Amino acid sequence: MKIEKTTQTLPASQIGEATARNPAARAPETQTSAAGTSVHLGSTTAQLRSIESNIASTPLMDLNKIAEIKQAISEGRFQVNSGVVADRLIDTVRDLITASKR
Repeated sequence: MKIEKTTQTLPASQIGEATARNPAARAPETQTSAAGTSVHLGSTTAQLRSIESNIASTPLMDLNKIAEIKQAISEGRFQVNSGVVADRLIDTVRDLITASKR
């Protein structure tokens, strides 16, 4: 069993992904148009941007956990709980069916 697969990563140009992960790429809180009109978006915007920045800097995966699992697989200690896998697969299918009905 090969543990490390080579896969292609998705491009960052997916719908909204580039700006969703990079809060600096968005417009500033206060903007002035060519006519001199000023727009202020409020303190909630600053809070949301702060939260977004924190989320953007959080890693998407736990590299230590991945290393532990790889080590357990290579040593033969990793056991798959087929009941849990089946339950989560059924939950995923239910979610997909529910989402497709909307």
